Formats: sequence, structure tokens, C-alpha cells
Amino acid sequence: MRNALPGYSYAVAAYVIWGLFPVYWKWLAHVDALEVLAHRILWTALFVALVLTIVRRWRRVVAVVKDQRQMLTLMVTTVLIAVNWGIYIWAVNHDQVVQASLGYFLTPLLSVLLGMLLFQERLRLWQWIALALAAAGVVNQVVFSHAPSWVSLGVGFSFAGYGALRKLVSCDSATGLFVETMLLAPVALAWMWWLSGTGASAFLHADGITDGLLIFGGVVTGTPLLLYVAGAKRLPLATLGFIFYLTPTLQFLLGVVVYGESMELAQSVTFTLIWIGLVLHTTEGRLHARRVVAPEVT
Repeated sequence: MRNALPGYSYAVAAYVIWGLFPVYWKWLAHVDALEVLAHRILWTALFVALVLTIVRRWRRVVAVVKDQRQMLTLMVTTVLIAVNWGIYIWAVNHDQVVQASLGYFLTPLLSVLLGMLLFQERLRLWQWIALALAAAGVVNQVVFSHAPSWVSLGVGFSFAGYGALRKLVSCDSATGLFVETMLLAPVALAWMWWLSGTGASAFLHADGITDGLLIFGGVVTGTPLLLYVAGAKRLPLATLGFIFYLTPTLQFLLGVVVYGESMELAQSVTFTLIWIGLVLHTTEGRLHARRVVAPEVT
């Protein structure tokens, strides 16, 4: 329980920040998505480097780089997180926030599946019922929308895989994220250099606000990822997956209410089923925790 409480705090904070991401990336809608991605990678690497310097963890970075098994895993997570970031930025800037949110609705279901396959996590009866309701909601959305878009599938699979594989890496969240962004940094710098040489770069050629948003994107990106990985190491993937519904729900509401994207009856049904499942899962988890702790108290 002592380990779970901070895990919940880290996870909820990360998910709320991610839920509000469309607002930030909409401010950069006038910049090409690949340029935004390149800056996001570079400034995130520098932000995490600052964090590592403050907490004095550079020895851990060296240890991870020397560990072939961890480096191979981080290479895979590097690809997954780059794909996730790129698809999401493109989706927000092309008025597909709702489709991206559907991808994140899929993510917890995939996380539960990966938790069972990779970590032998087991669900209790009411957790199965909650999962079934959430699955029914997603199936409803898929059926009545004819098919999930490549945006939804790309977002869902890339982030679920990222979360599961990062659980296999023993290093702390800041160290892992630094290694990932440094692996991507040469590609990001090469793209930025090419854009600058062709005169297509928005950075330093648009306005001060755009430059500031591109730079601060490192802090906005790094903070929730650090919180998420810290939470993932303290909570089962099944629990982490259900709390995650905070993120797509906030994104879904932003897409429909703030940005005026269409909301059909099928989407309303999906939203309702998933939240009923979330309430069941949360309530069952609290009752189970009380039953486990009670004998120790008496």
C-alpha cells in the first residue's frame, strides 16, 4: 500500500497533463508536425539532462549504456515513443483529436492484455466485468465508426507497447527517458538542419511565441513521461490501464466541446460504458485493499 499510493499520484498527474496536451499542440498547428516532433525530442533530452544533473544520476546513465540487454529494450521503446509522439502531433494539428483519444481508449485494454501475457498479472471477477464493459465500449465505437483509423491504432499500440517494455527496464524514469531521447537526438538534429538549409524551418523564422512553445515542449513532454514511468513501476499494468482513461476522456471532451469535432451516438455509448467500467474497477480495488489491510490492523 505504501508503494501504491505514490504510484497512483504519479499516474494521475501524468494522465491529466496528457489529457490537456491537445491545447498545447494546437498552439503549434502552424508548424509542420515533423518539425514539432524534432524539437520535442531535442528539448526533452536537454530538459531530462538538467533533471539528471540536479539529482546527480549520471552514473546510472553510464550503467544503462553499458548494459546491453537494457539498451536493446530501450532502443525498441525509443521507436515506439517516437511513433506515438509523431502520430499524436499530426492528429491534433489535423483536427483528429477524437480519433487520437480513441487510440488512448484502446491503450488500457492492450496494457491489461500485455500485463497478463508478460507479467502473469491476474484479474479478479469485478475487474473482468469492468474490462468487459470497457471492451464493449471500444467495440461499439469500432463497429459504428466502421473501422478505427490508422491514427487510433497507431496511438494505441505504440503507447501500450511502450508502457509494457519500460516496465522491463530496471533503470529509473529519468535515466531511461534521457537514453531514449538521446538515441533520437541525432535524427532530430539532422531534420532541423535540413529544414533550416531549405528555408522551411519555423524555428527562429516565425515569432518569439512559436520559438518559446517549441523549446518549452521539452518540459511539457518530459514531465508527464517521468511521472508515468514512475507510476508504472509501482502499479500493476491492469490498474495503470484503467486509471489511464482519464487521459482519453479529457482529450475526447476537448475535441468535441472545445474544438467542435463531431460526436455521434456511438461515441456517447462508448464514453458511458468505459466510465462505468472505470467506476467498477476503482470501487472494487478500494474494497479489495480494505479487505487485505483489515486483518493486519486487527
